[in-house]
Amino acid sequence: MSSTPIQLKASGAEIYIPDGKSIAEALNRTTHLGVCAHQDDLEIMAYEGIQECFGKKDKGFSGVVVTNGGGSAREAQYKDYTDQQMMDVRKIEQKKAAMIGEYSAQFLLNHPSSNVKSSHADVLADLEAVFTHCQPQVVYTHNFADKHDTHVAVVSRVIAALRKLPADKRPKKVVGCEVWRDLDWLCDKDKVVMAVDEHENLGDSLMGVFDSQIVGGKRYDLAARGRRLAHATFFESHQVDKHKALIWGMDLTPLIQNPSLDYFDYVKSYIDRFADEVKDRVKRMNGG
Repeated sequence: MSSTPIQLKASGAEIYIPDGKSIAEALNRTTHLGVCAHQDDLEIMAYEGIQECFGKKDKGFSGVVVTNGGGSAREAQYKDYTDQQMMDVRKIEQKKAAMIGEYSAQFLLNHPSSNVKSSHADVLADLEAVFTHCQPQVVYTHNFADKHDTHVAVVSRVIAALRKLPADKRPKKVVGCEVWRDLDWLCDKDKVVMAVDEHENLGDSLMGVFDSQIVGGKRYDLAARGRRLAHATFFESHQVDKHKALIWGMDLTPLIQNPSLDYFDYVKSYIDRFADEVKDRVKRMNGG
């Protein structure tokens, strides 16, 4: 891994190192990397990686927020804030989360959503640089069945950037995570099961940092916790709960192992297996 600092493309982009170590050291110790669209997405979707690395000397979680956070909902004391003021608040909140979660590094790429959705060259260049310098073992990002356009744009750019790396420099595992639309519909054998039982207080603290969203009318803190608890309870119908909290993921690793795979065709294979499972069960319960 290179010791040369990354030169990010967008104006106002930052690399925040919570413990004050050098950027090179922070990136070199990164084993798990979350790449998301917006501030607070990491804490919702990539908590397995945050928890896995928390307090560890041999593992490090780093986060990448691709967009600048513009256009967010606002109410209460934030209702009169300009869009730029809200972006500044959200950036501060993300840094607080990185400090609480003991992230190795927090990238704030600061790209407008429009650039991410249009596959702007600077977005791809930044992501390729991050992957090249960090060389994580595991990458968490959005999934292609998410219903938020920017989330689907981010995972598209992530896979494109990873495909540009030499095969031996790509991560061993890429997980598409749930935010806007959960992944409970996946067949059980297709789910990446991420147990997040540990450090329950840490999960709550991380989500609670994003005050601008919570008081702005979006209770992501309660929703994220509720979804994890529900997954754990409703996973197995005939067994007692093995875990207290679960997050589902979709395995996107084959998309970087075989760059010829089409994004939609790959996701459709999951949808087709789900449809087949439902069809089979309905037929069996009706004498078919």
